[in-house]
Amino acid sequence: SSRTARSEEDRDSLWDAWGSWSECSRTCGGGASYSLRRCLSSKTCEGRNIRYKTCSNVDCPPEAGDFRAQQCSAHNDVKYQGQFYEWLPVSNDPDNPCSLKCQARGAALVVELAPKVLDGTRCYTESLDMCISGLCQIVGCDRQLGSAVKEDNCGVCNGDGSTCRLVRGQYKSQLSANKLDDTVVAIPYGSRQIRLVLKGPDHLFLETKTLQGVKSENSLSFTGSFLVDNSSIDFQKFPDKEILRIPGPLTADFTIKIRYAGAADSSVQFIFYQPIIHRWRETDFFPCSASCGGGYQLTSAECFDLRSNRVVADQYCHYYPENIKPKPKLQECNLDPCPASDGYKQIMPYDLYHPLPRWESTPWTACSSSCGGGIQSRSVSCVEEDIQGHISPVEEWKCMYTPKMPVVQPCNVFDCPKWLAQEWSPCTVTCGQGLRYRVVLCIDHRGMHTGGCSLKTKPHIKEECVVPTPCYKPKEKLPVEAKLPWYKQAQELEEGAVVSEEPSFIPEAWSTCSVTCGVGSQVRPVKCQVLLSFSQSVADLPIDECEGPKPVSQRACYSGPCSGEATEYTPEETELLYSSLQEFDELYDWEYKGFTECSESCGGGVQEAVVTCLNKQTRETADEMLCITSRRPPQLLKACSLDPCPPR
Repeated sequence: SSRTARSEEDRDSLWDAWGSWSECSRTCGGGASYSLRRCLSSKTCEGRNIRYKTCSNVDCPPEAGDFRAQQCSAHNDVKYQGQFYEWLPVSNDPDNPCSLKCQARGAALVVELAPKVLDGTRCYTESLDMCISGLCQIVGCDRQLGSAVKEDNCGVCNGDGSTCRLVRGQYKSQLSANKLDDTVVAIPYGSRQIRLVLKGPDHLFLETKTLQGVKSENSLSFTGSFLVDNSSIDFQKFPDKEILRIPGPLTADFTIKIRYAGAADSSVQFIFYQPIIHRWRETDFFPCSASCGGGYQLTSAECFDLRSNRVVADQYCHYYPENIKPKPKLQECNLDPCPASDGYKQIMPYDLYHPLPRWESTPWTACSSSCGGGIQSRSVSCVEEDIQGHISPVEEWKCMYTPKMPVVQPCNVFDCPKWLAQEWSPCTVTCGQGLRYRVVLCIDHRGMHTGGCSLKTKPHIKEECVVPTPCYKPKEKLPVEAKLPWYKQAQELEEGAVVSEEPSFIPEAWSTCSVTCGVGSQVRPVKCQVLLSFSQSVADLPIDECEGPKPVSQRACYSGPCSGEATEYTPEETELLYSSLQEFDELYDWEYKGFTECSESCGGGVQEAVVTCLNKQTRETADEMLCITSRRPPQLLKACSLDPCPPR
């Protein structure tokens, strides 16, 4: 132990390769085989030169007998101390289970006839552990050497105990002058670890019935171990008590009965593990849902009686809470394309009188957006129709032979209406300061003139312009207004507001000019309206229900020169024409109104001044279109949140 341990690879390099496996020590019932290797070093090699494995792990036929008993009987024709004996095995020796100890029949003589039993002999009768080279080696229920895997209470190797259930109870005798015996408990085929304890003067006895219907009875009249219908039984009889043990599994149905023997009452306590004899079994795949072009087929589950090997009603399997019905499996089938001559899929129902389950859906909900892409949803469920035509919901897997319909889809994926600004007109003057105009239209995704554009994003239709040529005439006080057609076209095509689900001012069309020539005025009604989304109808509201500036309801108009008038404006006409516009421009102007939130919470950030269009009289915020763009003040920034950030 004081030497430095080499790695396993270094140790193995001193050995020759393992040899072939030897012949199995037994032909059935679990034996042992060995393999040897040679040390190639002049020094001692670490490790073993022999290894073992189990083999012939198949049950022996009933007539083969016990392997240890065969080894004892092999000495029957050899004299022991000058006399022949019939030797019987002595099992379960706690001190040396792998020695061959035998007892002479009819005598108390126990002799060790060999120091070692043959390899593969069981160490103990109720264990898979086997003797190899005279030593007891652990064998798991998987029949592998050194394995710690064990059977569960149901007899399943490495199982979880889900294939059986524990039954325990107590019986008390009820004496009757008309009855000589009574049934204590019926224990079905396949049960394990059975133990009954009777206390009292009465006696236990057995009735059995094989799966083939053969009946028999055993009176249990003496203590001992014996076979009843190939099931090993251990019975102990005492003056006031009887104990019955059956390891199982039972090879027949056992009925434990009690025979009355005295006036005193008796009680029987019993416990055993009962197999769940009705279990779910997965079926083969059903026929394909389509004859060509790709379909689906799925399995189901049926309740199967393990004793009679036949399918029974599902209610038998539902009786056991431990029984969980397996989910069906699904696979594609008949993937070859349909012949061109047919051009269709033939649906193959499972039952001509029982239609296949099918998907059903509710109507689509309204689209979440009127344009620009929204979504709408619906619910989809699997339903089944019975022979009477009644429809009821069922599990979704029953419809999985066809793809499930989508529950969400996009809608109104076309672009929302957008403002489209035409080119600017020429400046209204040939020298100095003037005005220019453009037509701004709301265009939908088809290129049609429509409504629905936001007024907040509408480009302005008028702006000042300056012609660099110097003027030699006296300048007018105001820029010269455009002559037709630009001014008239821009005014006529100016987009009106569109009714929305929020109360808003909706101006109607302008009236015709009040004069047929010269400068006049136009009026239009302005209403407060709202769109009722449910009925898609427009309702009028009181004016005070709408917020924001109310659009103007009167403006100046020019219908061209009257007969005999000069085409140039007089100063008075110019003053009259632009008086309303001048008052309009002077009523609204840009102002700074506070700052935005700081861009950072610490470590230094930036705030931007908020520029708003204000009504100078009411000091209320107005639509930005009412202020002249060229007068908008420049961007104003300031530093903020200059404190250093705390450590993270």
